[in-house]
Amino acid sequence: MSESIVQRQTGLQGLSTAILFPSVSLFGEATGLYADEVGPLTSVVGIGLFQRTVLTLQRAGIRQLMVLVGPEEDQLKQALGKGPRLTIPVRWMPIREFPLDDPRTWESLAAEVRGFCLLSGVQGVFASSLIESLRHEVQEGQAIIVARAAGVRDRQPRRQSLRVKVQAGRLRSITSRQDDAALVAADLVVLPVNLMSAAGGQGDVETGTMPIRRWLERAAVDGHVRVLSMETNRSHWYQDVRNAADVRAAEVKLFNSLKGEFEGFVDRFFNRKISRWFTRIFLAVGLSPNVITILAALIGLAAAAGFGVGTYSAGIVAALLFQLAAVIDCCDGEVARLTFTESPFGAWLDIAMDNVVHMAIFAGIAVGSYLSMAGDDGAWVPLALGSAAVLGNGLSFWLVTRAQKIKSASGWKTPVQAAWSDFMLKNVASRDFSVIVLTFAVIGKLDWFLWMAAIGSMVFSLLMLWVIRPSATTRA
Repeated sequence: MSESIVQRQTGLQGLSTAILFPSVSLFGEATGLYADEVGPLTSVVGIGLFQRTVLTLQRAGIRQLMVLVGPEEDQLKQALGKGPRLTIPVRWMPIREFPLDDPRTWESLAAEVRGFCLLSGVQGVFASSLIESLRHEVQEGQAIIVARAAGVRDRQPRRQSLRVKVQAGRLRSITSRQDDAALVAADLVVLPVNLMSAAGGQGDVETGTMPIRRWLERAAVDGHVRVLSMETNRSHWYQDVRNAADVRAAEVKLFNSLKGEFEGFVDRFFNRKISRWFTRIFLAVGLSPNVITILAALIGLAAAAGFGVGTYSAGIVAALLFQLAAVIDCCDGEVARLTFTESPFGAWLDIAMDNVVHMAIFAGIAVGSYLSMAGDDGAWVPLALGSAAVLGNGLSFWLVTRAQKIKSASGWKTPVQAAWSDFMLKNVASRDFSVIVLTFAVIGKLDWFLWMAAIGSMVFSLLMLWVIRPSATTRA
C-alpha cells in the first residue's frame, strides 16, 4: 500500500489503531520453549489465535490494524479471509522490510497513528471488554501496560513471564525474576503517539530486540506508565496461550465468559450450565447461530403440540421438551459470540422465534386444557385465556420491536423511560417461565398457568405501551 490508511481516515482519534506482532512477543519471549508450543494459526474454539485477536479488537471498537508479519504472512492472510467478515482495514508490513530493531520502523509506525496505539501480540485470548476499558482509560502522555495475577504456569522453570511491580497504580519496574507479589505483564500495551515518536528517534535499540520494554522503563521513571490490573475487574480477563495446556485454559475462559445481555435466574444457574455442552457439539458440527435458533423453535413447537394432547403424561413430556428448547435457545447466542457471527437479523430472528414458540405454547396448553375438560360448562375458559395470552404476547412482541428501534436511535424522551425499557426488555427475554410451566405440569394444573400467562402478557403489553408512548409520540 503506497497511501497511508490514516491519511485516508484522518478523523481517527483516541485509541483506534492497533499494531499486531504475530511472530514475536512484545517483551521478547523466545520461541521453542515448549514441546507442544502453539502458533498464531492454532485454533481456539474453532478460530485461530491471530484471527481471534483481530476480530476481538474489531468487536471492541478498534478501527484499523497494522500487522508486522514474518514469513507466515500468506497463511495469516488466508486465515483472515475465511470465516466471519472483517470490516476494518488491515495494513501488512513484512518484518524483512520493517525490522523491529530499526528506529525508522517505529518512526514510520508513529506517523501512521493519531492519539494512541495498542500494541498486541497474538499469543493470547482476551475479552473485548478489556480493550473497551483501555479505550476509555487513555490519558494524554500516559502509556498503559496490562497486567494479570501470576498463575501456577508462570512459576514453571521454562516459563519466561515478566513481572510488573506497581506503586499507586503506576509502573515501578519490570523484572524477569519470579516474584509472587508482582503482577505478570500481558502482551497488551497502549502507547501515546508522542512516546512512540520520541522513542523511535533515539536510535539505541539493540540489534534483534524489541524496544518496548526499554521505552516503558524510561517512561516509568517520570510516572508516565499506568498499570491496568485485571484483578480489579474479573470480566477484563486475559489468558496467555503458549502451549496445549494454555489452549484448554483459554477455551474454558471463553465458555465461562458467555453471558447474554438479559438473563434470568434459571438461565444463569441452570440453562447456561447445560447449554455449553450443546454449544460445543454445535461448534464441532458447524451449525450457524440462525440454524440453532430454528432448531430451538422446532423443539418448542413440538412441545406445544404435546401440550395440545391434553393428558398428564403428554404435559410432562411437553414441559421437558420446552425446557430443552430453552436450553438450546441459549446456544445460538453463545455460538455467535464465540465465532463473531452476531448480526441484527440473527438477534431479530431469535426474538421472533421465541415469541412464536411462546404463543404456540399458550395455544397448545389452552387446547389441551379444553380437551381435558370437554363436556364441562367451563371448558370454554381455557380457550378464552389462551386467546388472551396469545394476543397479549403478540402485542408485546410488536411493542418490544418498537422499543428496540427507539433505543437504537437514542430516542428515549427521559432517563426514566430508558430505565423502564431496559427492565421490560430484560423480563421479556427471560426464559425463566419454562420452569414455571414444568412445575404446573408436574402438579397437573396447566390450566392455572393460563391465568398467569393471560394476565401477565396483557399487563406487560400495557406497561410496555405506557413506556414507549411518549417517546414514540415525540419521534412521530
